[in-house]
Amino acid sequence: MFRTFSIIIIGSVFVGIGIDLFFVPHHFLDGGMIGIGLIAHYWFGFKPGLTIILLSVPLYMLAFFVDRKLFYNSIHGLWLSSLMIDFFYQWKNIFTFPPLMSAFLGGTFVGIGIGLMLKGNSATGGSDLLAQLIGKSFHFNVGKLIFLFDSIVLVVGWPIIGMESFLYSLFAVSTVGFFTTILTHHNHDNGFSFR
Repeated sequence: MFRTFSIIIIGSVFVGIGIDLFFVPHHFLDGGMIGIGLIAHYWFGFKPGLTIILLSVPLYMLAFFVDRKLFYNSIHGLWLSSLMIDFFYQWKNIFTFPPLMSAFLGGTFVGIGIGLMLKGNSATGGSDLLAQLIGKSFHFNVGKLIFLFDSIVLVVGWPIIGMESFLYSLFAVSTVGFFTTILTHHNHDNGFSFR
């Protein structure tokens, strides 16, 4: 239990750093629920972490009835990662890397963070949780499912962030998907198999 919670905390910190220090300064998007939170932030000025929590409620209600253990594990990941995203926001301008480097470094941090959280059978938001439910039920790789969800959010956010940020975001999300897939490809922890 302590090991799992430690993994979730570390993963949440990685996600928060990746989003705020590398994505936000250049108006990059992530995919899934984090990407939707960032769209709400760029467009309306909403706090992305809080938005993620509010929009994830319906999928967490589904998980409560479908897989109670996954719900209890993931609820910690949701509030911790959302808290870290809003917490690290205050340092978004502490330094600024060039866009390409930011896309790669941010994607690496977020991908490792999400991968660690998935290894702890947790999730950062509703789309990750949905990917886990589908992955467990149909034996699909969770990282690839998340990449698909991410791509959909990117296309929706394209008009808001513009072409240049969209292209960098596409690279960043590819990096997220790469690291998440590596960390989840042979994950058999606690009897779960993500492939």
